[in-house]
Amino acid sequence: MARTLIVGDLHGCLDELLALLGQVDFAPGEDRLIAVGDLVGKGPAGADVVRFFREGGHRAVRGNHDDRLLLHYHGTSKRPLAPTHQRDADRLSEEDWRWLDATPMTLALPEHSVIVVHGGIVPGVPLADQRACDLMNLRSIRADGSPSTRVDDGEPWAKHWPGPELVVFGHDAVRGLQRWPHAIGLDTGCVYGGALSMLVLPDRRIVSTPAKKAYAPREGA
Repeated sequence: MARTLIVGDLHGCLDELLALLGQVDFAPGEDRLIAVGDLVGKGPAGADVVRFFREGGHRAVRGNHDDRLLLHYHGTSKRPLAPTHQRDADRLSEEDWRWLDATPMTLALPEHSVIVVHGGIVPGVPLADQRACDLMNLRSIRADGSPSTRVDDGEPWAKHWPGPELVVFGHDAVRGLQRWPHAIGLDTGCVYGGALSMLVLPDRRIVSTPAKKAYAPREGA
C-alpha cells in the first residue's frame, strides 16, 4: 500500500531530510511526501528544500516562516528579513516563489482522516472560520478558551482538540514531539540541533533522524 510521509519543520535542513527519506526507504512516485511548513529560514538550505519539494511534486502547508518570505515577496512585509530568510529569498527562483505562494493553510487527507496544519486549530471553531494567524502560529489555549502563540500562556491546544480527525502539526519545538489522542506534533527542533521527525501513514509510525549540528539558537522558536 502506498504510504503518506508527513515531515516536521525543516527550516532548510535538506541533508537531514534526505537522511530521513533514506531511513524509511522513500519511493518517489509511490509514496506521498508532505511537510508541515517552515521549509525556509534559520537553517542552511531553505531555497534548496523548496526546490526539492517543487521539483518532486511534493506538498506542504504554509508555515509562519514561509509566510514571512511571502510577505516580503508581495511587498507587504512590515519588517526586514532576518539574514537567513534574506539568503533564502535571494536564492528562490520565480517558479519556487509561485510554488511557495500556492501552499495552503491546511491540507485534508480524508483517506487517513487527517488534517495537516503548521501551527494549530482552535478547538470549537469551524475549520472554515479559523484565522490564518492561528493556523500558522497557534501554540496554546488559555483557560478561557482563547488562542495564544506562546508556550507559557496556557495548555497545548492539541490537548483540547476533540477530533475526530487526527491533526498533524509542527511549530512547537519547545514542547517537542507531542502525541495526543487526536493530534501529533512533529517539530522536534532539527534546526536547533534536535532531530527531524516524520509520521508514516497509514500505520502512524514516527521515525526521526538527528540533526547534523545546531544551525540556529532556540530563542524565538
